[in-house]
Amino acid sequence: MTTTNKTKKPKKEWSKKEPEVFRYFNAKGEKLWGYRHRYYDTLGKRTEKSEQGLASENIAIRKLLEVKSALINGNAKQVDNSNLTVSEWMDIWFETHQNDWEITTQVQREQAIRLNIKPLLGKQKLIELDRSTYKRKFINVLLKTYEPSTVYIIHATFKIAINAAVEDEILPRNRFSKIKIELDSENDNFLNPAELKRFLTTAKEHEGITNYSIILTLSYTGMRRGEALGLKWNNIDFDKKTITIERTRDEYGARKPKTKKSNRIIFVSDILLNQLKAYRIWCKKIMLTFGKRWVESDFIFITDRGATPVSVKSVCEPVERVIKKSGIKRITPHGLRHTHATIMISKGVPLQTVADRLGNTPEMILRVYGHTLKELEIESVKVFNDALNF
Repeated sequence: MTTTNKTKKPKKEWSKKEPEVFRYFNAKGEKLWGYRHRYYDTLGKRTEKSEQGLASENIAIRKLLEVKSALINGNAKQVDNSNLTVSEWMDIWFETHQNDWEITTQVQREQAIRLNIKPLLGKQKLIELDRSTYKRKFINVLLKTYEPSTVYIIHATFKIAINAAVEDEILPRNRFSKIKIELDSENDNFLNPAELKRFLTTAKEHEGITNYSIILTLSYTGMRRGEALGLKWNNIDFDKKTITIERTRDEYGARKPKTKKSNRIIFVSDILLNQLKAYRIWCKKIMLTFGKRWVESDFIFITDRGATPVSVKSVCEPVERVIKKSGIKRITPHGLRHTHATIMISKGVPLQTVADRLGNTPEMILRVYGHTLKELEIESVKVFNDALNF
């Protein structure tokens, strides 16, 4: 006769301090604690919340009281989702909201979730994740691999997801909103006027007409790289000396800018306009070479191999080459935007004007270019003293 060994459930001994708390012994003979609390969920259905494997009676009582407190305060949804992991919530959040985001935002957040958040925090219970654990197991670990600016973006994605959990009443609050990440200062990602002049001279001497025209456009307008690549010839009014910025373009295609502020009309100098006029003549010739007809609705910046719109990545390489040839400090293509803004601010251009030109808010300008404003404040003290001859 064959007998089947059935796993026996641990025998519970209920606490004398709290009737919903119990003690039991596991298979190894270790004494552990747990609790079980019956309640009505958000749908009015009778259910229960229980937990086992706790190290002491006091811990079990504390956790039980936390559950009761949440229910008393009308937070049954938090209790219902108390076993929800970070990984599970990230999947729910992404699936729910991804269609509300631009394609670049979708890709960025999906990568942050898949490559960083899930591997490091995925198994953590969402409601139990605390600031110390988050900093130790997530932020500090990421900083060993990534630049602070990248960690800041990943952290921002996590905070947005947590805010959504708070709005859905799954969490009582966002514990991670005030965590600081020291970013690499943007102070070094710009050129002074002399460096910019050297940079542009080198670009004109050593780069082709398309690369030089892009670099000059970024330098003289403060546009974002995607905004420059999204320009069409009908966006330029050579008579009024303006450029209308109404789209951005990247590897996912052309689309409207992310914010209303980004849609703007800016005035440009004759230096840039004359270069773009010369470049327009070149574009017409190169398009004829490939049997194409130039029209004003064409994207401005094209390649000399096929007369097709240049790629986003093609902007970085020319900037790197020019930096090496000119011998100046390293900046990114976005550093040309910072250069444009910093020079304007240093010459006393009002913050609102700078913000409008860059498609930003004055608050953003203050945050990003505070170092330049501080230097101006210090300089203003000297100017005032000199004016009084003291």
